[in-house]
Amino acid sequence: MSARQYGLPVSITVSGTGVHLPDTVVTNRMLEETLETSDEWIVRRTGIRERRWLAPERATSDMGIAAARSALQAAGMPASDVDAIVVSTYTYDQPLPSTALIIKDALGAPRALPFDVTQAACAGGVQAMLLAAHLLQSPAMETVLVIAADCASRVTDPRDRVTRIFFGDAAAAAVVTRAASGSGAGLLSWDYGSQLSYDVEIQAGGSRVPPSAATIADRRHYLRMDGRAVWNTATANLPESIANAARRAQLPIGEITHFFLHQANLNILTETMTHLGVPMDRAPVTLDKLGNTGAAGMFTALHQTFAQGRLKPGDTYILSAIGAGFQWGTLCFRHA
Repeated sequence: MSARQYGLPVSITVSGTGVHLPDTVVTNRMLEETLETSDEWIVRRTGIRERRWLAPERATSDMGIAAARSALQAAGMPASDVDAIVVSTYTYDQPLPSTALIIKDALGAPRALPFDVTQAACAGGVQAMLLAAHLLQSPAMETVLVIAADCASRVTDPRDRVTRIFFGDAAAAAVVTRAASGSGAGLLSWDYGSQLSYDVEIQAGGSRVPPSAATIADRRHYLRMDGRAVWNTATANLPESIANAARRAQLPIGEITHFFLHQANLNILTETMTHLGVPMDRAPVTLDKLGNTGAAGMFTALHQTFAQGRLKPGDTYILSAIGAGFQWGTLCFRHA
């Protein structure tokens, strides 16, 4: 470990959380009707039993708005008090304008600065929270609304059993505010890493391969994923990243209260916690009912714990995820 100092001087905390789930439930049995797969195979390989898909007439921002309103209500705060809105999504409503700006307008948050984190995929939530924590170090900022929303049903190929079984649609939000000085709360440390890889990608739609009739016919606008590469990269880097963040926070892994991890695959979660030597009951699981909801995943686990009143003052917790690219990261917090 270098002599670099981790942690931030201004104390912050999560004051409220919210989640929005689409109404449509898609079970593994339903996927058996269109894909060469089975409920038994999906559960054994992923731990997923069902997921939610967004109605065709709705968009990612609709989910984000609903989750944000729930989080603001839980925090007892009007949208007009929000100083910044950070939205993590790789399934934005459209390339322009900003999805964060669309959500800001709908919420009625006139003074909020809108930020979009768009290309870290499932790791975007970690980056969004890291940005929020740093924004709150400014005396001009008191409240940051972090939203993670992904609508993977729009970018997974209905013919592809590799991606179609994994992903679900959801949004989650957290209201991050300043905490009382001297409380010891806040972002204690962080760790991040990256390794350029095209093993998870959407090939077409950018400046290198612009949209065309040919790219549509070749189905190059859909997400493609090498599952083995994801497994190898995640199981190698997530435990190491979490251990690095805990060490920088000067916390023994065994003393961390909660682990809110990327909800990608139950086997990856189990492998990560086993490697760390931490009981699985400290890592809430939501993927069995929701699937891999991208950046929203770890926030759904945070919300479940927060809503049940199990996140107590003084508790320490980890937020950790890995996304396409590959990019990964871990944040270690103490709750106020």
